[in-house]
Amino acid sequence: MKNFTPKINRRLAAVTIVYWALLTYMIAALLWWFIALVKQNDTLTAVQLQQISGTVQNSATLQPTAQQLIQKQQRKRVQYIAEGLTFLALIVVGAVYVYRATRRQIRASVQQQNFMMAVTHELKTPIAVTQLNLETLQKRKLEPAQQEKMIASTLQEANRLNMLCNNILLASQLDSKAYKESRIEINFSDLVEGCIDTFKRHYPARVVAEQIEASLYLDGETLLLQMLVNNLLENAHKYAPQETDIKVVLAQAGNFVTLEVIDSGKGIPDTEKAKIFEKFYRIGSEATRNTKGTGLGLFLCKKIAQNHNANISVTDNKPQGSKFVVTFNS
Repeated sequence: MKNFTPKINRRLAAVTIVYWALLTYMIAALLWWFIALVKQNDTLTAVQLQQISGTVQNSATLQPTAQQLIQKQQRKRVQYIAEGLTFLALIVVGAVYVYRATRRQIRASVQQQNFMMAVTHELKTPIAVTQLNLETLQKRKLEPAQQEKMIASTLQEANRLNMLCNNILLASQLDSKAYKESRIEINFSDLVEGCIDTFKRHYPARVVAEQIEASLYLDGETLLLQMLVNNLLENAHKYAPQETDIKVVLAQAGNFVTLEVIDSGKGIPDTEKAKIFEKFYRIGSEATRNTKGTGLGLFLCKKIAQNHNANISVTDNKPQGSKFVVTFNS
């Protein structure tokens, strides 16, 4: 799979060089014009002073006229300084805006390329597994236990495909504010337990340690909250070793309901913690990372949390791993 990182680095380097070259040229040109205007003003004032000194013999008349010329010279200099600083501020602000916009555009383009590559891979895998399983069931006579195992595998891949499609559709709707919510009072404790039960059926080898406080209610959208919990569980499953547990804690403290999903994976570097909630963002490159995904799961979690007046954050789990915390104002 092609790696776009060197390409993006070259494009950013080229943009940076052009940016600094143009900015340096514009500032140098502005400075040159400022010096030229000041010199012209000083020369004009000197010529005028020389002219009046040769034509006016009365010192009582000469002195006020000379002072007026000098004051005019000083006013012109102040005017040039003010105009120069104004133009300099406009140039710097405009250059910074264009530079940042260009960098954002380049990064967004690369993220979208990575997203398309990831989606293609994520779509091909469940489709290929489903096709292979169905062809095997069609062409061969298997024992009942083997059939059940193959059907279960096919259903798991179909669920993965369904979840991927739901994530893409929901991300588009939430981003464009086109999603129509139907909020009700939800037993959030039951919802979280239901998501965990479904997760265990999909991944029977994974151990989930639960600490769920009963009968905690929230005003929210059932589908969105289910997707929030499911995505956090899927994220923990992808990045934590198979032999480690995933811990889910749901509790209330005062007016706040807190959901924690804790794993014992490699953890997230501090420089990446704020970026992982961005759309399409994934740690590493599509050519080097080993985990599956599209970069939409945590972005959706943040969007859903914001829609429910909640805050989502990630901290380090001691001694190893990550702790995702969603805090709802109940």
